[in-house]
Amino acid sequence: MKLLLLLSLVVLAQGLGTRVPLRKMKSLRERLREQGLLETFLEQHPYNLAAKYLPGIAVEPLQNYMDDEYFGTISIGTPAQEFTVVFDTGSSNLWVPSVFCSSPACRNHNRFNPADSSTFLGTNDTLFISYGTGSMSGVLGYDTVNVAGINVRNQIFGLAETEPGDFFYYTPFDGILGLAFPSIASSGATPVFDNMMMERLVDRDLFSVYLSRDGQAGSFVLFGAIDPFYTAKGISWIPLSAETYWQITMDSVSIGGAPAACSLGCQAIVDTGTSLLAMPVRAFRILMRELGASSNGEISCQAARKLPDLVFHIHGQAFPVPARAYVIRSGGLCSLGFQGMDAPTEEGELWILGDVFIREYYVVFDRANNKVGLSRL
Repeated sequence: MKLLLLLSLVVLAQGLGTRVPLRKMKSLRERLREQGLLETFLEQHPYNLAAKYLPGIAVEPLQNYMDDEYFGTISIGTPAQEFTVVFDTGSSNLWVPSVFCSSPACRNHNRFNPADSSTFLGTNDTLFISYGTGSMSGVLGYDTVNVAGINVRNQIFGLAETEPGDFFYYTPFDGILGLAFPSIASSGATPVFDNMMMERLVDRDLFSVYLSRDGQAGSFVLFGAIDPFYTAKGISWIPLSAETYWQITMDSVSIGGAPAACSLGCQAIVDTGTSLLAMPVRAFRILMRELGASSNGEISCQAARKLPDLVFHIHGQAFPVPARAYVIRSGGLCSLGFQGMDAPTEEGELWILGDVFIREYYVVFDRANNKVGLSRL
């Protein structure tokens, strides 16, 4: 009976929404470490993690670009030109490299050629996005964007003309597809999902994300539907505290039943474009001390096996993240998947719940009701 139920749910899920498969690849950090280039690269590319969330600035840094691992494929133009992108709930713009870009970071990635698309419409409007380690600039244009069979016509997007520096050179993706709110889009560009909703290309005004653990396959973004296979344990709905990023109010963070951080409440952003758990520097230091890690997050792999759950208390409910999720093992070394930053908001300190958190939950991003849904996997 249980097998029949599971098969029924799979069949039902396949008929719902539009699914974009995500592939998990080695992160930039892993690849540079294998080549013996990591230490030099980090020295040459200091990074301000908090820059993405500073108010009043058109900033969309690649959050933890060194550890980004999940990418999907879209196409732009007629005939289609394919690009690998990060589906980023922490930003709102779509952009890809263009043939007008001669930066090294563009030359070894797929570049959009507007002359090869019969549906492209150019503009004189410019786009500039500042990153923690550099920037990209270019122009805005309109064309058909295809996301797993959904054709979004006249979608505005950025054509990168410059990508200074070389950190983009090493990344395995071409561009970014932002899935946050229009209010934070650079140059007032309408996000892709907003156009999907306005043109009624999705059954429901929501999308959902599943990120596989370890080297498993099967990660996806599902537009317009909730896959019941991943919600057997129910969905906990959390109202947004701001319609900018996917921002919610967090009550506290505890370890072993004892409060450890965010004791007076804080803000948190659920962000697929961030690999780690980012938190205020003070909270980072407290957690490192409580969990027995060094000041930079390193810990012996033997000690890591005994670490307790980190529990996030949100909207009156507990959402645990076990040690197997937040301990990163690479090349025989272990470290905690946390990073310190300081990006205070008007509502208080800010945390970023990145892939370390998201991998433990099937996440629903509900634009119709301005809520985030979490279902334990």
